[in-house]
Amino acid sequence: MPVHLSAPLPQDIFPVPGVRIGVAEAGVRKANRKDLTVFLLDEGTSVAGVFTQNRFCAAPVQVSREHLSRGAGVRAMVINTGNANAGTGDDGLVRARATCIALARQLTFSPEQILPFSTGVIMEPLPVDRIEAGLPAALADAREDHWARAAEGIMTTDTVPKAFSRRITLSGVTVTISGISKGAGMIRPNMATMLGFLATDAALDPALLQGLVRDLAEGSFNRVTIDGDTSTNDSFVLMATHKAGNPVIQSLDSGDGALLKAALLEVAQKLAQAIVRDGEGATKFITVRVEGGKTSEECRLVAYAIAHSPLVKTAFYASDPNLGRILAAVGYAGIADLDQTGIDLYLDDVHVAVQGGRNPAYREEDGQRVMKQSEITVRVVLGRGTAADTVWTCDLSHDYVSINADYRS
Repeated sequence: MPVHLSAPLPQDIFPVPGVRIGVAEAGVRKANRKDLTVFLLDEGTSVAGVFTQNRFCAAPVQVSREHLSRGAGVRAMVINTGNANAGTGDDGLVRARATCIALARQLTFSPEQILPFSTGVIMEPLPVDRIEAGLPAALADAREDHWARAAEGIMTTDTVPKAFSRRITLSGVTVTISGISKGAGMIRPNMATMLGFLATDAALDPALLQGLVRDLAEGSFNRVTIDGDTSTNDSFVLMATHKAGNPVIQSLDSGDGALLKAALLEVAQKLAQAIVRDGEGATKFITVRVEGGKTSEECRLVAYAIAHSPLVKTAFYASDPNLGRILAAVGYAGIADLDQTGIDLYLDDVHVAVQGGRNPAYREEDGQRVMKQSEITVRVVLGRGTAADTVWTCDLSHDYVSINADYRS
């Protein structure tokens, strides 16, 4: 079961004017499940994205990058689950492009105005015929209020759909933000995320969008890990329909610009943290906060060393305060001149280590009390400066092994 995460109520996910979403059952891998989703975007919508840094990136990632670079104006996106279309060579590119062509014929758009996304099993041919056959049903289903359906339609090993919304006021005008994401395993985004789609009707200079989506990814999806594996298909897309009627935002440093960015980041972080809460086999949500570094980069190195450690993660699963494992991870994180005598370690309110050694006041029962919680904060103080950074992760359980051992069966 996910950690303090429930399925979204459809009425709680606000429609974004200019975006319609349709979902269908295409039988991409399994029958009787929602596995084909189409986003339809009104003309004039601005779109930007960031994608996996895995050099073995999937065919749809390559095609989406190519289409975005051409600047033709994205009018639709097509997303399938059950098949990643990764590790499929030139044939995979042909099939990803064929999916765009099939949707373009239905909509009378250019194929270059369509972005394809896939998630699922790697190294299997994409069944374009099933996707093409399912497109009419997905298009007939398209509605502005189908965000919750879309969140369900892009799931793979997720146990619950993930969707969040916010409304804010910019210069007296109501602006809507809604987003969905999917992911539960093969999660250590290294650019953005598994699959994530975030939209707003705010009016802003389209030139701001690419930098904005990078910043949002860096503050959310690039701060989560479940198992340390960077997927072949990670994609995070930001859409702005410009339909809200607010004065056009020319700078993200302006009052309205800063408010919009903060609200977008809040939704992106909720989507990213939902992935961790729904991590395969996860029983605990863990915040790793590293403070007192010379730079945020070295703080992040330490945070990820802790968050990726199988020894640390299994100790959390067992509620075993074997906390020397955390100090060991700090030590091998990659800070060459780290002085261990300057390090303090905390578990929530429990001060575990002082200046690199066990706190004389620390008691095992205090550590175990915290370890038994379903939400835990690990705080490391490096004693080197004023920088800080945060990563969110989960524990590692028997179920994680079982889920991944049986994934293709």
